[in-house]
Amino acid sequence: MEIPELRDHILKKFGKYSQDIAELSKIATKSDIINPKLYEKYDVKRGLRDINGNGVVCGLTEISEIISSAKDAQGNKIAAPGELYYRGIDIKDLVRGTLGRRFAFEEATYLLLFGQLPTSGQLARFCEILADFRSLPPSFVRDIIMKAPSGNMMNMLARCVLSLYSYDPRPEDISKRNVLRQSLQLIAQFPLLTVYSQKAYKYYHSDASLFIHKPQKDLSTAENILYILREDCKYTELEARVLDMCLVLHAEHGGGNNSTFTTHVVTSSGTDTYSSVAASLGSLKGPKHGGANIMVCEMFDNIKENVPDYDKGKLKDYIAKILDKEAFDHTGLVYGMGHAVYSLSDPRADLLKAFAEKLAVEKHMEREYEMRKNVAAAAAELIADKRRIYKGVSPNVDFYSGFVYDMLNLPRELYTPFFAMARIAGWSAHRMEEITNGGKIIRPGYQAVAKRRKYVPIEERTEEE
Repeated sequence: MEIPELRDHILKKFGKYSQDIAELSKIATKSDIINPKLYEKYDVKRGLRDINGNGVVCGLTEISEIISSAKDAQGNKIAAPGELYYRGIDIKDLVRGTLGRRFAFEEATYLLLFGQLPTSGQLARFCEILADFRSLPPSFVRDIIMKAPSGNMMNMLARCVLSLYSYDPRPEDISKRNVLRQSLQLIAQFPLLTVYSQKAYKYYHSDASLFIHKPQKDLSTAENILYILREDCKYTELEARVLDMCLVLHAEHGGGNNSTFTTHVVTSSGTDTYSSVAASLGSLKGPKHGGANIMVCEMFDNIKENVPDYDKGKLKDYIAKILDKEAFDHTGLVYGMGHAVYSLSDPRADLLKAFAEKLAVEKHMEREYEMRKNVAAAAAELIADKRRIYKGVSPNVDFYSGFVYDMLNLPRELYTPFFAMARIAGWSAHRMEEITNGGKIIRPGYQAVAKRRKYVPIEERTEEE
């Protein structure tokens, strides 16, 4: 039986229980509601953030640092332009140091994993190792990727990662040396797993041609992504440089972001690398985390449909409607604006904006680039006014990453997996840091608030209204 037939079979088989499930869902929802006032009573930091939105400190890391504030002359905390450091090195300096000289993702990955910038010889050897690991086990594409391809590439990527466990001679060995070996393999394999999965799905479900290009050992990670993704294997130098920059900027963002914190939590249990990475992928998939770039793209599609002439005044009026829940998805959110930590600026967005402008010129999309600038300006002003946010609201990295991917003509279903291709470097660094320094399983406390009740024999029970 083919997969579509199996899905229909399952729906028909359990269709007779749909009413029961609907009723049980209501009961479950009623029993799950917690009085919001109890969070204040017990001083619970919802989302592990305090009342000002600052993350509750629950660990130490040397891998990266995020700065969003400074202190005035009186020692008071004030908003400041955002800064991001990889192993103590300003991300802007890392970008400037490699710009026009070499591709930066491999260098950034080396820095994150080993805590120091590589020499030219060390970098060359590191790239050689990644190139050698940039392959999949024999028949993996046929036996795993081509079987039951998923419509969501993040789920497919997680399935592939878990399947690689079966091909590993030492999957449960969590010694630092073995975890590093597994991490290097996954960093090298992620582009193949993702792109090949997308090709398989399109072949089966969209009647597209199936082509599987093998990566080239003399190409960088960014170049290989474009090489294996495109049917003609062609790309421009600027396209590869911009994609490389996206990988660098998405590679790491502190230990507190949802997927990296997941890495720490799952790693602390002593589980294997493949289970840890699969859990982090599940976190990154969420629209409140890595999936946000897709929402930005869909929002701009909607804006272009409703303001086709890109008039600044009309754009501002339409953004106001989005904020008032009268347009787009009626959530009141302008996707790509604002960040949990940054206020005045997101350094990643600042860097990507400059590269997006250059690519827009090459792609003759300057008008769209200007439209996005106008949307960002209007949204910042309106959000500050309507939401009374005085610390400042600025575009985050998702605001421009989706636009860059659109200009590169990349499939949208791969936007979040591209995030994962980069963030696997950061996850790997944090997993090794947790293995080295953790020692204890991460287990935060939860305050129980249910009232005590007596057990009622079944013959005395009644249905609750």
